[in-house]
Amino acid sequence: MEKKIFEKDFSEKLAKNYNELSSYFDFELKVLCEFNTLIFEINKCLILELNRAAITLTNHFIERLLKVALIKNEAGIGPKPVDKWNDAYAKPTQQYGNLKLWETIKICREKNLINEQEKSFLNDIVRDMVRNGFSHADVEKIMKKYPDNVVMYEGSFSNPGKLKEVSVNQKLIPEIQAIQIAGFAEANARVYFDFVFNLLLRIEQRLTDKYDIEVS
Repeated sequence: MEKKIFEKDFSEKLAKNYNELSSYFDFELKVLCEFNTLIFEINKCLILELNRAAITLTNHFIERLLKVALIKNEAGIGPKPVDKWNDAYAKPTQQYGNLKLWETIKICREKNLINEQEKSFLNDIVRDMVRNGFSHADVEKIMKKYPDNVVMYEGSFSNPGKLKEVSVNQKLIPEIQAIQIAGFAEANARVYFDFVFNLLLRIEQRLTDKYDIEVS
């Protein structure tokens, strides 16, 4: 594909989507600032309508966010001398760094880093459908709310006026799965990222509230 085709597509997507999504470039993190570059990367995917890439990166975002929140909650968020970093982070990183998503959700709720509504959404929607569906390429989870059977029409160039009605299970056919996955990503990528982006801001606020003396 020629470079000018990419340039045209990128320019059109930038003009179409930048104003709506530019607010996600306007933020300032004081505690969880390691997420700066990841947020920029995901938002650029959304602007260019790379929706499956955006969902996959947002899956990484939420998994990493909850682990880092637990580590920061344990180690504290105030300034530390460099020669004390190993001591401060060794135990919480070992404790939380390898947890599965359901475990980090559970512990974050226990430590009041997330509330009950956020916990339910993370468990029931994010973990089961979006994260497991995309990260594990589990089409059944992505398409579980879609009907099994759809009606299609088969025709031929030799007899264009005659159509044959056929019922197919769309959850079994890779080509149809691909279309539905792309549609799911298009419908949900922005909403999903917005949820995790704002959850990040709320978790940062909860950490700064807890450690107010250290960050003041």
